[in-house]
Amino acid sequence: MKYIILVGDGMADRPLKEFGNKTCLQKARTPNMDRIAGEGEAGKVRTIPKGFEPGSDVANLSILGYNPSKYYSGRAPIEAVFRGLELGPEDIAFRCNLVTLNFSGSSNRKSALMQDYSAGHITTPEARQLIKDVNKKLGSREIVFYPGVSYRHLMIWKNGKEKIRCTPPHDITGKKIGAYLPRGKGAEMLDVLMEQSTEILLSNRVNKERIGKGKNPANSIWFWGQGRQLPLPKFRDKYNLKGALISAVDLTKGLGLCAGFDIINVKGATGYIDTNYAGKAKAALNALKKYDIVYVHVEAPDEAGHNGDAKIKIRAIEDFDSKVVGTILDGIKKFKDFRVLLLPDHATPVRAKTHTSEPVPFAIFGSSVSPNKNKVMSFSESICRMKNVPSFEKGHTLMDYFIRRV
Repeated sequence: MKYIILVGDGMADRPLKEFGNKTCLQKARTPNMDRIAGEGEAGKVRTIPKGFEPGSDVANLSILGYNPSKYYSGRAPIEAVFRGLELGPEDIAFRCNLVTLNFSGSSNRKSALMQDYSAGHITTPEARQLIKDVNKKLGSREIVFYPGVSYRHLMIWKNGKEKIRCTPPHDITGKKIGAYLPRGKGAEMLDVLMEQSTEILLSNRVNKERIGKGKNPANSIWFWGQGRQLPLPKFRDKYNLKGALISAVDLTKGLGLCAGFDIINVKGATGYIDTNYAGKAKAALNALKKYDIVYVHVEAPDEAGHNGDAKIKIRAIEDFDSKVVGTILDGIKKFKDFRVLLLPDHATPVRAKTHTSEPVPFAIFGSSVSPNKNKVMSFSESICRMKNVPSFEKGHTLMDYFIRRV
């Protein structure tokens, strides 16, 4: 039996008046996802346990079959695993975004607005130069900055303070940052580093060139998603399956490594609307010749949701359907026994511009999978309102159902 999991990050949404109270997922043309739901088994799953902040870290941990209540420690340490960064038992890893703050009309820094959590989706080469400059001038024996992909970077605080509250920058787009700066013991140092970063970043040639081209400058760093090291039992030990994971973002790659998956990198996978959708799907089909299970994660719908752009989100969903799901359905027929699991990891409504924690739809298609008795016509959030469909209040139990049918 071959297994493949297709995750459209943040694909679920909420009804929009301009779409006749349809969601982006309902508005989009998705014949391949509709086929999986119609010819397979559809249901709903709560990937974000109650009491947890909604995020891709918690949600994908659930989808992989791990109980966040037992294993979750924070987002940044998961990304650190992928980067090959070893955390000591007392070290804290922080996600470090490059962001754009709007200081116009601000009498002080706390009045600045969070204009763009991604600094205009700054390119990786540009971002690396900026983070290296920040590390050169703000780094120390205790504080080290590590460059990542686009706006996504890491800071490791040796023997750091754990009880600090930080806010994801994508949660506060358009808001004054004062109420969302780090809070708790040790927060003062983080706030100072963020403030000092602005002068360093704006004096860098990269930002001067971006401003000259009318692009958003990366004029501040922003800390969030902190935590200590994450030890996970291996997926293969639990299910006796050899797995591979395909993603453009360090978070899901790090989760895969923690779970013992091999990581397959695809050229042109960007984590945004211009990602190499078809390349991911083709790589997944090729990987199934060697691996028992392949996890395919596509970030683009989530990014569009954070940007509050419904049209781009619909485009991302349709590209995911045609270039990823469609390619998989065409190619997986060469395997005699197979199952496909399709789902968003969480919702990222374009009006909220952030993650939300409501249950999301899922669909399972393939060998020995019978269609729902109450016919499902399309893959959308409406499945979550249907009666007599499989429902998983504990999201981490869905994996057992998918693989073992238990």
